[in-house]
Amino acid sequence: MSENPLLDVSEDTGLGKIEIAPEVIEVITGIAVSEVDGIASMQGNFASGVVERFGKKSHSKGVKVDLSEEKVSIDLYVNLKFGVSIPEVAGKVQSNIRQTVKNMTALEISEINVHIVGIEMKKESKENH
Repeated sequence: MSENPLLDVSEDTGLGKIEIAPEVIEVITGIAVSEVDGIASMQGNFASGVVERFGKKSHSKGVKVDLSEEKVSIDLYVNLKFGVSIPEVAGKVQSNIRQTVKNMTALEISEINVHIVGIEMKKESKENH
């Protein structure tokens, strides 16, 4: 098995193969998450934090995609805004990811696990002081 597995989404058209790298699904997922109200940020690792400090946005930050056979599972790690309904926002995230990934890749996702790793308070603006 290769180090970087690709998911074959080809139909038998005789034209060749269509493969999708897990990183592509991570980026699609990250963008779908950012579209949901109530998400404050994604929880990334040290490397993604360094990359963002240099001005490059990492859409796959906080997203882990696991491909096995024809099964795709997604784990995401998010910080929510204070005061939102956690079950409601998590449900919207799952729904938006499932729909967006299906529309863009024709893949069925077996599970989307939303891990709430923090709550972010509103930042007070300096103008109010």
